Amino acid sequence: MDHHFDGPRYTVGIEEELMILDSSSLDLVSAIESMLGEDPPSGEIKPELLESVLEIATSPCKDIATAGEELVSLRALARDRARSQGLQVGASGTHPFARWEDQRVVRDDRYRGLVQSLGFVARQELVFGMHVHVGMAEPEEAIYVANGLRPHLPLLIALAANSPLLRGKLTGLMSSRVPVFRALPRVGLPPRFEDWGDFQRRIDTMSNSGMIEDYTYLWYDVRPHPRLGTVEIRAMDSQTRVEHTIALSALVLSLVKLLTEEFQSGTEPLDPPWEILEENRWLAARHGLDAQLLDYASGERRGVREMAESLRERLAPHARDLACEKQLEDIRDLLRLGNGALRQQMVYEANHDLRELVAEIIEATA
Repeated sequence: MDHHFDGPRYTVGIEEELMILDSSSLDLVSAIESMLGEDPPSGEIKPELLESVLEIATSPCKDIATAGEELVSLRALARDRARSQGLQVGASGTHPFARWEDQRVVRDDRYRGLVQSLGFVARQELVFGMHVHVGMAEPEEAIYVANGLRPHLPLLIALAANSPLLRGKLTGLMSSRVPVFRALPRVGLPPRFEDWGDFQRRIDTMSNSGMIEDYTYLWYDVRPHPRLGTVEIRAMDSQTRVEHTIALSALVLSLVKLLTEEFQSGTEPLDPPWEILEENRWLAARHGLDAQLLDYASGERRGVREMAESLRERLAPHARDLACEKQLEDIRDLLRLGNGALRQQMVYEANHDLRELVAEIIEATA
């Protein structure tokens, strides 16, 4: 398998899936074609599976500050294009009251093929996530880092939880996106790969047999991305506030640096049992910042806030080396003021007004 794990190490790219909204009804609207104009100066605006979904993606950036600036510009461009046509954009893990039955699939053979092969499971995937790509310098390093990120995925899900409502109802979950997306095959917690050769063999077995076209049909929470030369973290809900997107990206980047240095020193990564990681993922999606997760190293349950602050302190020297110490510090703001899910709950419970909630999401996204 060809790959581009040849550096530069620690470049960062951020992708966000945004909602395209009608300015009056605040419902989703199938208008992606009208949003695809001239290419932005840097980064991309592109379609996703459904015509009511817009994806913005930064270019591979040298640091978090550059990626953050580019992301802000892309959000502004998407907002302005939408408003010029009487539309709006918003960022959230789910739309609070939209129905998947009302959405159209984009005119693209890859996505049409997904609907043909997966049926209802693909159609009901009306959720919005953020992805972070981090550049790697060699394939074995990329596999080690992807494996090493597995125990941290529940914490990232809990911090980024931003989808407490679905189809007009509070679901009781802080991230409804997690179980909705879980209906697809090849998602959620990834397998642990022994090394680069193991990854190649397992992907080749699936693609040569016709089970999947290529590795990009693996939609796990974290995956090596050989074509781009990155490790891609896909576990998190789209963030309404762009500063939360940037803070979470700084956390991911600093964590990748820690794991890379452990790889270079020959440290054996933590490998908790599958059932513990799966249960932690569920607890993170269910309770968000209030989740009590099992810390496999100590064997005890710990609160997400405590675990996040401990990890932030551990990563501070790595963030300093990567010039993202300030952005990592914003994790404290997320912990102190609450994440997107807690904010959505508070706004909705005041008046039980779904449109008031979506209007706030639009304002905060912009």
